[in-house]
Amino acid sequence: MIYVTGQHLYAHQLRAATFDTRWRGYDPAQVDALLDRAADELDRLRRELTTATTEAERIRQALRQWQSRHTGCRDHPASPNSRWPQ
Repeated sequence: MIYVTGQHLYAHQLRAATFDTRWRGYDPAQVDALLDRAADELDRLRRELTTATTEAERIRQALRQWQSRHTGCRDHPASPNSRWPQ
């Protein structure tokens, strides 16, 4: 398996990775176990990123709505009980 810089790496690629064998190479079971752990972590991080991106977009939309509703609020005279200076 060759990883090209600039391309996304996906968990299924880690799980399907194969390596050439050498006379004194690494233990294949240990390599497979590490690749599985890395793939699981990659899946988890992608889910977290998706959740965070969705939440950020929800917050941006809420802020835009709030700004739209309060656009003219600064133009109104302050009430006597207002704690905001004019």
